[in-house]
Amino acid sequence: MATRSEASYISCMNIALRTPLTVDQYLAWARTQSDPPRTELINGQIVPMSPERIAHNRTKIKVLLALRQALVTAGVIGEVFIDGLTVPIDEHTAYEPDVLVRCGDPLPPDQMKVTDPVIVVEVNSPSTAHMDTSAKLVGYFKLASVRHYLYVEPDMRKVTHHARAADGTIVAHALASGPLRLDPPGLVVEASDLFG
Repeated sequence: MATRSEASYISCMNIALRTPLTVDQYLAWARTQSDPPRTELINGQIVPMSPERIAHNRTKIKVLLALRQALVTAGVIGEVFIDGLTVPIDEHTAYEPDVLVRCGDPLPPDQMKVTDPVIVVEVNSPSTAHMDTSAKLVGYFKLASVRHYLYVEPDMRKVTHHARAADGTIVAHALASGPLRLDPPGLVVEASDLFG
């Protein structure tokens, strides 16, 4: 027998199959969950996220710590968040990046979304690799605030840095070591620190 949270999730999934949810409806639903499942909103549909491997979780923490230290070193006012926060892409799509950096004053503590990330990070996972390197790559750069998208592959010890150039084009390069310059906002991270 399904728990109340699971029943609510299943009911919402059934509704979502008929009527695409907006990001605001999705977040309102999430607020009603006593133990919300890990999900994203893709084209108005609630999509469950798979459990992650230990290596994936360790890498997220390493990325978070490296970016937080880079913010402090650069003297940039901002915050680094690990997964759990929603990044709205359009009216019916919202992703939950593994790590993100937002510049500016702190957000309110009860807020569930970040609308203006500057850096978004996804860590390679076999179940999401295709989406992370296609739809999410395009989606994150739909946001005017996003300047950098890092795709970290811990097993290959490689990070692919996608950056918005001054003319608006997206350029990419991969590296395993050496300085990774994230400007703006003026951060420098040693690529190898992202893998441990």
